[in-house]
Amino acid sequence: MEKRQQPAIAASEVDAITPGAEAAKIEVHCFESMTLTDEQFLIGVARPAPVTISGYLRLPPPWGASTRLPTVVIVHGSGGIMANEDGWSRELNKLGIATFVLDCFTGRGINETISNQTHMGLLSPIIDAYRALELLSKHSRIDPERIAVMGCSRGGCVALYASVRRFQRMYAPRGIEFAAYIAFYPLCGTTLIGDEDVSDRPIRLFHGAADNYVPVAPCRSYVQRLQRTGKDVELTEYPSANHLFDNPQFSTVTHLPEAQTARRCSLEEKPLGKIVVKGLDKPFTLDDPCIERGVDIGYDADAHSHAKDALKKFFASVFGL
Repeated sequence: MEKRQQPAIAASEVDAITPGAEAAKIEVHCFESMTLTDEQFLIGVARPAPVTISGYLRLPPPWGASTRLPTVVIVHGSGGIMANEDGWSRELNKLGIATFVLDCFTGRGINETISNQTHMGLLSPIIDAYRALELLSKHSRIDPERIAVMGCSRGGCVALYASVRRFQRMYAPRGIEFAAYIAFYPLCGTTLIGDEDVSDRPIRLFHGAADNYVPVAPCRSYVQRLQRTGKDVELTEYPSANHLFDNPQFSTVTHLPEAQTARRCSLEEKPLGKIVVKGLDKPFTLDDPCIERGVDIGYDADAHSHAKDALKKFFASVFGL
């Protein structure tokens, strides 16, 4: 696969917004991150591969105000930035919350990972989210104490596991932390070393019980483990909702025959950084027999509406709106 390196450019400002957009101003920010395999991420490598990536900061009205804003970093899934990430950005702008839609793919020359998840490790974009947190904490319009992270599917994994203190110690900026972690239909099927030692900040998961791409059952187990340690974590399930239930572009259930899924994989990390099939101590790869192809995705208006209401109340509490 040909890799296209995104050029490093200064932050630019876009003043002309399309009609109906909720943002008063959009800024494009490029910044440095790194690209790691999952094993490299878990052990930490001395000389990681640097990369320049970007994100889109949408500042809500009024334009030119000096008030410091609460902000949500939004991390996309395997398809790249899609209608659901853009939709959440606009919904949050309506609430007076700035958004930073992170593009983890373009700077790495990746279009999508739906059909081939080897293009990028699941965990490496956690570093992207931490770098975005550091960047935004220095922005004159952003309140550094009120920056949350939210993601869908692949991005949901980023939002969920960015809360793990082990990873924060390894990669996060010092002296600042996300105010909340919101994960939509994340993959929870791998038990990682230290994954119960998470932030004391609130963690929220939203998942469809009908999801056959990334099943909810492992997330139920993980949430129960975290709750037993006293963490502020909650899982909301929608009984009839499929994967991408928050994306109105898929108004009918759509079958993706080539999409890779780890829905039957039960994995764990062995010291240190080795992901194995649980119970077999067999090194895991995407050629493992538990990897399958063929999944369904589809919009669920009721689940989407409930999730919007839930997030409105959640952010009102977390951000003091």
